[in-house]
Amino acid sequence: MVKERRSIMKQDHRKSEPKVTLELGLEHGLTKEEYELMLGILGRTPSYTELGIFSVMWSEHCSYKNSIAVLKTLPRSGARLLVGAGEENAGLVDIGDGLAVAFKIESHNHPSAVEPYQGAATGVGGILRDIFTMGARPVAALNSLRFGDLSNDRVRYLFKGVVKGIGDYGNSFGVPTVAGEVYFDASYTANPLVNAMAVGIVRHDQVATATARGTGNLVMIVGSSTGRDGIHGATFASEEISEKSEAKRPSVQVGDPFTEKLLLEATLEAIQAGLIVGIQDMGAAGLTCSSTEMSAKGKCGMRIDLDAVPLREEEMTSYEIMLSESQERMLMVIKPEHEVGVKKIFDKWDLHAVRIGNVIGEDRVKIFYQGELKADVPAEVLVLGGGAPVYIRESQEPGYLEELHSFQSDQLSLPEDFNEVLLGLLKSQTIACKRWVYDQYDSMVRTNTVPTSYDASIVRIKGSKKGLALKTDCNARYVYLNPRRGGQIAVAEAARNVACAGATPVAITNCLNFGNPYDPEIYWQFTEAVAGIGDACRALDTPVTGGNVSFYNESPDGAVLPTPVIGMLGLIEDVSKAVSSTFQHEGDMIMVLGRDLGEIGGSEYLFQRTGRLLGDAPSMDLAAEANLQALCLELSLQSLIESAHDCSEGGLAVALTEGLMDANPSLGVHMTRFPSPEIRADFALFGETQSRVVISMLPENVDEVRTAATFRGVQATVIGEVSGDATIKLSSRVNISADEARLAYRSAISQAVEG
Repeated sequence: MVKERRSIMKQDHRKSEPKVTLELGLEHGLTKEEYELMLGILGRTPSYTELGIFSVMWSEHCSYKNSIAVLKTLPRSGARLLVGAGEENAGLVDIGDGLAVAFKIESHNHPSAVEPYQGAATGVGGILRDIFTMGARPVAALNSLRFGDLSNDRVRYLFKGVVKGIGDYGNSFGVPTVAGEVYFDASYTANPLVNAMAVGIVRHDQVATATARGTGNLVMIVGSSTGRDGIHGATFASEEISEKSEAKRPSVQVGDPFTEKLLLEATLEAIQAGLIVGIQDMGAAGLTCSSTEMSAKGKCGMRIDLDAVPLREEEMTSYEIMLSESQERMLMVIKPEHEVGVKKIFDKWDLHAVRIGNVIGEDRVKIFYQGELKADVPAEVLVLGGGAPVYIRESQEPGYLEELHSFQSDQLSLPEDFNEVLLGLLKSQTIACKRWVYDQYDSMVRTNTVPTSYDASIVRIKGSKKGLALKTDCNARYVYLNPRRGGQIAVAEAARNVACAGATPVAITNCLNFGNPYDPEIYWQFTEAVAGIGDACRALDTPVTGGNVSFYNESPDGAVLPTPVIGMLGLIEDVSKAVSSTFQHEGDMIMVLGRDLGEIGGSEYLFQRTGRLLGDAPSMDLAAEANLQALCLELSLQSLIESAHDCSEGGLAVALTEGLMDANPSLGVHMTRFPSPEIRADFALFGETQSRVVISMLPENVDEVRTAATFRGVQATVIGEVSGDATIKLSSRVNISADEARLAYRSAISQAVEG
């Protein structure tokens, strides 16, 4: 049974609370200045519970103190946005017909580095709760994952645990995991990145808010009971990974997807019945975060009685109850007359729904336990956008860039065997097929997922012709080599994938994964990458709806590559117009849209040849990118093309090969000319010039496609055709069977994982 049947005797713990000092404040992650600011706000030395509250709320994970000033420079408004960035638990985008999409991405990196299964599972659970506390029913989950090389035993352990945690939670909860990306680089060996994204649908008139209102209204805790798991999880997420991290397993939450499914149904039922004034997930910092943030948003306060909180462990202190991050819990504000109705709903789903306090008219959150006032704090000064500290850190361009940018591509000799190069790229862990991963995810539950291969995953909106196109994307190598341009490319490629599928890019959420912001070079990477994201979002009209910043992604070996992951939302008006990424028919003509500049800086090809990240990131013309995406949409709407696939890692040769991987086994590719014959053959085949798409079409549509491309100012070059001989022939350089390529592409990850 979900609901606990036994009561737990609460005992007096006043004598066990340590005396609060500066040293104890420093141990909690506060700086000396922040400790003194806390004393000034309270006008006294805080209690131990108050110290815990300030330390978690002013941690990087909750306060965004080192990032909020930079994030405010992003474009955060648009005609389709129903709430501003950061105003609610998730972004909310109007998609017409009285419907809106709630979507968001967040990190669970540090917990996954310590306990990969539960770390990843609870990351999925947390982001799903952010969606359904908005009143939205989750329709899709996505992820973005980063690991070290799979030849490392520890990396294989992390990889298997994370994938299983994501799959088990999503499958048990009943949401399709429809898309994702997996990259591999040595920088992620000790500090993997686990970013989880969720998407839901809600009617405009059923949107819930995370706001406390109405003096005298009741405060209720609903869902699971509270234990000691996850205490100081927010603080843990604001530290670097080290040898001491293994001792912090208690900071990793434990999830229960079956309880979360019950919580989903009960929550949506209560919202749709009009019984809820405000509701927020108990995620990072648990009851502390939800009570203070809801209060601050409503410009009110709360009186909380911890004796009423359902506990599952004995002898818990007020400090532990306030900081617990036990999963599958919500904080709700309701009118007194709705208490019986709410209890009835949650009783039906066998979940707790317990009154633990009231909304009060003053800006204070007052915490009582065992007849004693344990905390009395002003809500506004604790929260993001309120009085929490805000810093702009020292910034300095990294010294490594000058050396890496000095690389001259003509220093690289031509490869002796182009066939081996292509097969090597297809076996690369970053490029290779991730079937070993996604076979563990149920992508078809709820029957809304469109099963064909697309550059972005497509989910039908039931009752209409519309669909959502969803994609996560970021090439962190580009960001490392050129943070601003890398940020631009991350947005542009995510939008390009959506456009290739036949959908209009609408808005983004982001998960910004970086190292220690107190390092001037790391902070420079962060500010430049955010600037690049802003550039691209303005050019492509895809405003930022919110997201997550994850700093301190470092280990004793150094920081991870700067990884600003983009979660892109696209809208397709008619799912039947969606364009596959797979070649369809023998005799179809193959065309490349966009210019080839022969750029190999930061490419997988260059890394395979040298073992290093070298050069500069590929150039990016955002106006040309916008024209290319508009052309892709036009061609799909007019049904002029049979397939469309973005050129990304591995360049043109890999893009052409990928078009065969899920195609009829009898099909092949014959490339008879290069898009730009003057470019060196290996750069033309394996370079990663941006803003390029490979399309295929019936021969009779070639002229019309060329005309449309000319109108948009996009270079369009016929380079060959889809053959019927199951071979890959790329000019005179590559000649291999499609089966050989398919075997290399599909077996690399499973062989690396299983040894």
